Amino acid sequence: MRTRGGELDLVMEDAGVVVFVEVRQRRAGAAVAAAESLDERKQRRVRRAALLWLARHGRHEAAVRFDAVLVDGGRSAPQLRHVRDAF
Repeated sequence: MRTRGGELDLVMEDAGVVVFVEVRQRRAGAAVAAAESLDERKQRRVRRAALLWLARHGRHEAAVRFDAVLVDGGRSAPQLRHVRDAF
């Protein structure tokens, strides 16, 4: 979902918890790793978009979690990591 305030990569549900998943990818040799690219500004944008999603879907009272999927490296040998409760 894309809004003026931000974008949501994935919205999932895990045992009744709405999980917003931010996917960050960086190529091999990038100046900043995928985890480092998930800065405070990006987290605010994801939270803002999540609030809009919850309002649009009538899930105001839902328990929520913010995860991240971090991908570093090139296509031949990507390093993939799932971080639960990333922020």
